[in-house]
Amino acid sequence: MREPAKLQGHLVAVIAAGLAAVLVLVISETSHWSSRTALAELGEISAARIHVQRLLLSVTDAETAQRGYLLTGRKEYVEPYAAAMKSLPETREWLRRHYAGRDVLEGAMTKLDELVAEKLSELELVMNLYESGRLDAAREVLLSNIGKERMDVLRTTSEAMLADEARGGEATRQRITSTLLLNRVGVAVMTALSLMALLLYLRSVRALDVQRARQQSEIQAERDQLEVEVARRTAELTILSRHLLTAREDERAHLARELHDELGALLTAAKLDVARIKTRITALSPEAGERLVHLAEMLNSGISLKRRIIEDLRPSSLANLGLVAALRILAEEFGQRSEIRVACDLQPVHLPPTSELTVYRLVQEALTNIAKHAHAHSVHVTLGERDGKAAVEVRDDGEGFDPRQVKAASSGLLGMRFRVEAEGGELQLRSTPGQGTSVIATLPLQGDAELS
Repeated sequence: MREPAKLQGHLVAVIAAGLAAVLVLVISETSHWSSRTALAELGEISAARIHVQRLLLSVTDAETAQRGYLLTGRKEYVEPYAAAMKSLPETREWLRRHYAGRDVLEGAMTKLDELVAEKLSELELVMNLYESGRLDAAREVLLSNIGKERMDVLRTTSEAMLADEARGGEATRQRITSTLLLNRVGVAVMTALSLMALLLYLRSVRALDVQRARQQSEIQAERDQLEVEVARRTAELTILSRHLLTAREDERAHLARELHDELGALLTAAKLDVARIKTRITALSPEAGERLVHLAEMLNSGISLKRRIIEDLRPSSLANLGLVAALRILAEEFGQRSEIRVACDLQPVHLPPTSELTVYRLVQEALTNIAKHAHAHSVHVTLGERDGKAAVEVRDDGEGFDPRQVKAASSGLLGMRFRVEAEGGELQLRSTPGQGTSVIATLPLQGDAELS
């Protein structure tokens, strides 16, 4: 139950981090567009203030140039006057568009535009009177207070509009400041939430790591316990298999002794009786003598069979003559029975008696398998020391097979392997279809076996 809860906490942390990222993005984009709009408004306000100031400056420049021209009569004052008059229509048009639909400011602009029109009409009137030579009329208009009053109203109206624009600019700047502050607070809050989500995520990950480590430790402990149990059971099975092999060999030895003692005595006594009867009956009945000869031959065959069975059960040659001689005799008898050519390369090795019996049984089983399955023409049996161990090999030139397609328990291979491994050795089987088979066993020498 704890693992799903931790996974759920991990999922909550990921979702919280994702929501925090989305909120940060929303706040950032909202602040960006709000600030961009406010900056655009500031730009418009600044442009409006510039155009109002330009309008007032142009009117002032036109009036100044006109008076300079009227006082001095110099033509260089006409050019500034014309430039000021030329720039005024464009400025007035921009201001009309800018203030269109803005309630109070649109009315102020209308009034300002009317004042500018009246002032321009006054300036043009004076210039026309002066140009037409009516200097007194022009001077009279110039010295009247009408122009000054219009300029005062014009300046007042312009300053009022500039002040209003300044207030609008200040409000816009305050809005930008509020937006930036809100953005800052939002980013700080979202950053804090993101850090909390990250901490929650890291805590969940760490808890999962701890849980996995504990589970891994428990699994490893169970695995170690199973390995110990497997090793103990393997050791018990090895001891049991060794005991069974020993019991089997002891039973074979007991049976061999029984056959040698009981059956051997019976067959020998029967053979002696037949020999004594033969000398008496042959003269009386030749036919009965022939029967007795046949009986004696049958008894000899039985004695030979008994001797061969005893040798299979418990090779007396191994106990009396040693491993090399016993293997040589075994190979010669196999060659005679199977009519397969057997070559031996046998060198004396120092092995414990149980290991010598294992080698003998291995060669015996390998030869039996060759006679049954290999269809070989020749067999090579070798025995000697190799890399500090005793090595025995039985190699044939028979049909061979694929070891991967043969069951482990087939052809006595499992018995061979148990015998060799019970003595602390290793068994190898090498075979290829059409290229024969090699059975190789390596066992520790007598000194190494005692140390192990």
